[in-house]
Amino acid sequence: MLLLDEKKLASLLNEVKVIAVIGAVDKPGRPVDRVGRYLIDAGFKVIPVHPKRENVWGLKTYKSILDIPEPIDLLDLFRAANFCPFHADECLNLKELPKVFWMQQGISSPESRAMLSGKDITVIEDRCLMIDHKNLVGKE
Repeated sequence: MLLLDEKKLASLLNEVKVIAVIGAVDKPGRPVDRVGRYLIDAGFKVIPVHPKRENVWGLKTYKSILDIPEPIDLLDLFRAANFCPFHADECLNLKELPKVFWMQQGISSPESRAMLSGKDITVIEDRCLMIDHKNLVGKE
């Protein structure tokens, strides 16, 4: 399901509590670091995912979303578009499907969108979660 209606997007973001950040790194100046820290400060439970790191933002970091022991509301992808279908496939193998599969600004994947179509997952492409959250539901 592709969703770009701002009111529906705001409503969906208000339902999100747990966000897995795929490609999480805490290197200052990197977009993923800025967004991850913003999401933590905004009150979300953020679960970093990185194949080689064990601790990002002072949080336990998982090698794969399949290793996360709790349901995820939103997958936030900071990976090149060619990796997105792999993560879409992982997403489909979760016990509980997330509400949102979010590809950050500059990332889109028609293949991932096609893989997830027909599922109860909202696919967002080429948008910044931090900017949308600030603009639609942020409390600044």
